[in-house]
Amino acid sequence: MKKVRKAVFPVAGLGTRFLPATKANPKEMLPIVDKPLIQYAAEEAVDAGIDTLIFIIGRNKRAIPDHFDKAYELEAELEASGKLDRLAEVQHILPPEISCIYIRQSEALGLGHAVLCSKSVVGDEPFAVILADDLIDGGNKSCLRQMVEVYEKEQSGVIGVQKVPLEDVKNYGVVAGQNTEDRLWRLSGLVEKPKPEDAPSNVAVVGRYILEGSIFQMLEETQPGSGGEIQLTDAIAKQLQQESVFAYEFEGQRYDCGSKLGYLQATLDYGLKHPEVGAAFKTYLTEMDCLK
Repeated sequence: MKKVRKAVFPVAGLGTRFLPATKANPKEMLPIVDKPLIQYAAEEAVDAGIDTLIFIIGRNKRAIPDHFDKAYELEAELEASGKLDRLAEVQHILPPEISCIYIRQSEALGLGHAVLCSKSVVGDEPFAVILADDLIDGGNKSCLRQMVEVYEKEQSGVIGVQKVPLEDVKNYGVVAGQNTEDRLWRLSGLVEKPKPEDAPSNVAVVGRYILEGSIFQMLEETQPGSGGEIQLTDAIAKQLQQESVFAYEFEGQRYDCGSKLGYLQATLDYGLKHPEVGAAFKTYLTEMDCLK
């Protein structure tokens, strides 16, 4: 049985919807309470059994490798000042057995191109793709761990999906296929950002994928589409002609932190359940008549 051991994080985007905050700081480093989005994504991968994290970065993304690297001066200062709880937090952002690999995407040619940049490291193994600005709270079982379990059963690619209002399908890749069992579809096609009247369903692709290594050949053969970008969904649609791919409707709450509203919603919900400040935050919101 093939195991999913590697995860790719496409983090080379410019984050223009969050300017000026992202002028010098990657959008993946925007914090939800006290952890950046990319750390939540990495923790989800580790929870799913991933041991190699592959970050596809751009020229202004130095903060991401710095975040996962050792910070000698900071650690020495925390130890000297007796802040041992904070020291433990920065020393254990990732377990020691996890490997981090950084690959430069020289041109912004789309998600498909970013995934293709990982070919030399992934090889022909199955691998995950996680978009950090889709923050997903899976509760007791992370979204990616749910998907790994589906992959281990089906031994085929798995795409994370959720149902959206029909009028919103124009913002997503949308799946067509047969609903084989609860929360699972065998795909027959993918349509990128269709008009509502043309959409095959209201089941939309979100930022979680488990893909077979054969996707790289499909990506190499995929022509740039809208905006000159290579679309991952186009390559998956080609892959469907040769092998099975499933769509899985994960259990949990998704926050679109690529939008300002989604980011604020995540900050509110994660703030309310934060072990350090959650109770006081709830009291504040109640006093401000924000919670009924």
